[in-house]
Amino acid sequence: MTAVLTADVCVAPLAQVSGSDLRVPLVQGGDCAYVNFDYAASAPALAQVTDRIGALLPTYSSVHRGAGYASRVSTECYEKARDSVARFVGAGEDQVVVFTRNTTDSLNLLAGCVPGSTVVLDIEHHANLLPWKNSRVVQAADTLDETVRLLVAELCSKPTALLAVTGASNVTGEVLPIAALAEVAHRCGARILVDAAQLAPHRRIDVEEWGVDYLAFSGHKLYAPFGAGVLVGRRDWLDAAEPYLAGGGAVRNVTVESTQWAPAPARHEAGTPNVLGAAALAAACDALSELDFGTVAEHEAALTRRLLDGLGSVDGLEFLRLWSDAPDTVGIVTFTIDGFEPGEIAAYLSAEHGIGVRDGRFCAHPLLGRLGRPDGAVRVSVGLGSCSGDVDRLVDAVRTLVAGRRSWTYAKESGQWNPVPETRFSRDALV
Repeated sequence: MTAVLTADVCVAPLAQVSGSDLRVPLVQGGDCAYVNFDYAASAPALAQVTDRIGALLPTYSSVHRGAGYASRVSTECYEKARDSVARFVGAGEDQVVVFTRNTTDSLNLLAGCVPGSTVVLDIEHHANLLPWKNSRVVQAADTLDETVRLLVAELCSKPTALLAVTGASNVTGEVLPIAALAEVAHRCGARILVDAAQLAPHRRIDVEEWGVDYLAFSGHKLYAPFGAGVLVGRRDWLDAAEPYLAGGGAVRNVTVESTQWAPAPARHEAGTPNVLGAAALAAACDALSELDFGTVAEHEAALTRRLLDGLGSVDGLEFLRLWSDAPDTVGIVTFTIDGFEPGEIAAYLSAEHGIGVRDGRFCAHPLLGRLGRPDGAVRVSVGLGSCSGDVDRLVDAVRTLVAGRRSWTYAKESGQWNPVPETRFSRDALV
């Protein structure tokens, strides 16, 4: 389907995703179609992904060194998945694809390979803030231009091995100028790592064209929710480092006295790998490669404008932004409302309207503190399966809340807001 990119008419989904026909119970009785505005946490599977997994399951088997037909098919599928990922991100010939569990796993793997210090921003997701063993944290400024200038100054101040930055903020959706930062990092003698967990589902990536040395992202944010991630990057650091995990598959030869480790990617993939996860991620990469990312950007921009216009008229509602001059944002809108806790808003939207959003600090505690929201906020994130009708339902629900017309009461217990009484869940419903 093609999106119609005007604010006053229908904006249709761009792709078929799992759960598009899901109906959920409401606390006041009855049910309704579920609205998923939590794509930034985990995106539903694309139809092409579930089809690929269904086709692979009959021959699902352990990979590498198996003589059986099923093992050979699974091995070929697993190794070809690397090619799909490499094509999707525009990897160079000297870069390898290492399969991991998720972005966090990928960044922790790379952290053990970096031969020196790492420069990071204070706005990062914890996955790109906590793993680095020798890090120098730069405080982002009020503008993107000034933030880049501060990064340049820090990189030039002393020898640096790696600049580690997000591609797009998981809190505000604002996109960083990756190619420009790569050029600066290289000029200062450093390499660059991009946490693309939020960028990859929304924008075309070309690591070779941009000059990116390492890139990490997760399948579960890329419409492939089966527990795989990737680290794509230059071989030399990966081959020189100790294996991320010691075990079978990461070796060439083992004696009691010594071990000969395999080169990357096998060096960092010890144990039986997640074949289905790799296949799912590859299927998502293949499916997304067939889309026009310009159309993807226009689709989410139309929905984001509709969200901003609709929610912007709500009394006491404030949007969270990092920079006044960010030229691009992915489909994320984050806000607070005076007089309501974020968890209370999220519980109400789910219980009375069947709308799923994310609330909290989004694994970015320093950033929420900087934005003056140490208790968190509400995040609405759109994706390929989102449409204008979903946006309108959310806006109407928020207006109803602020107008004091909600139907139920809510209470906070053990840090979590819930409707009282909770009528939606039964043993039968959870099976």
